[in-house]
Amino acid sequence: MFAATVVSVSAGESFFQASLTPEIAIHSRDTTIKGITLNIWGENPQTAFAWGLVNGSTGDSGGLSMSFLNYAENYKGVHWGLVNSSSGMFTGWQNGFLNLANEFSGVQSGSVNIAKKVKGVQFGVVNYTEELNGIQIGFASIVKSNPWFTEFPNKLAKGMVFVNWSF
Repeated sequence: MFAATVVSVSAGESFFQASLTPEIAIHSRDTTIKGITLNIWGENPQTAFAWGLVNGSTGDSGGLSMSFLNYAENYKGVHWGLVNSSSGMFTGWQNGFLNLANEFSGVQSGSVNIAKKVKGVQFGVVNYTEELNGIQIGFASIVKSNPWFTEFPNKLAKGMVFVNWSF
């Protein structure tokens, strides 16, 4: 009939975090959150649902993060906010006005999508990457490392209107 989900939490971990700032919070910023975080501004390593104004994730984190500003080191999951940023590897979906990532695998959808390396799809008004293994769809799609029409049809121009790809 009903299935129960058990979340195991060990030392240095917690199921719930609430914070005004990373220093004014129920748990220290070193505590791993495995469950739910509610933040004005929070910053923890986590595998959680994070909701607030500013959600920060340190180390290898994941889950669903919804706020005005989401930032992370390495993240697997969904960033849904006005601005989303990942300084390391992001795997999943970034959806917002401005999406930034160092290395990205998945889907970036928003007005402006910027990543150093992309494996997947960038869908926005302006898309920029240095290296692309995938497709860009948008008004201006720029791949810095693409040759200029020299390897057609596998690679197109450094900048294209509507669609650009590299596989």
